[in-house]
Amino acid sequence: MESATRWLYSNVTGTSTEPLTVADRCDRCGAQAYVRVQLTVGELLFCAHHAREHAPKFAELATFVQDETDRLLAEHGAGAGAAR
Repeated sequence: MESATRWLYSNVTGTSTEPLTVADRCDRCGAQAYVRVQLTVGELLFCAHHAREHAPKFAELATFVQDETDRLLAEHGAGAGAAR
């Protein structure tokens, strides 16, 4: 297996639809994750910003998308979604 894809298989522990917590971090930048993308071989977690950025691609590949970005407004107010 190529080292570039090894991480994808080493982190597979099953799938979850449990609510995301502050301990769940974006795989791209490390910010709090609000989107879980389940793939046939594992999952990816994204912050709202990176979920929007990568949505066209993961929409093609995902078996399930858990989107909790609506929590941003409830938790942080109207300014949380301003940087779209």
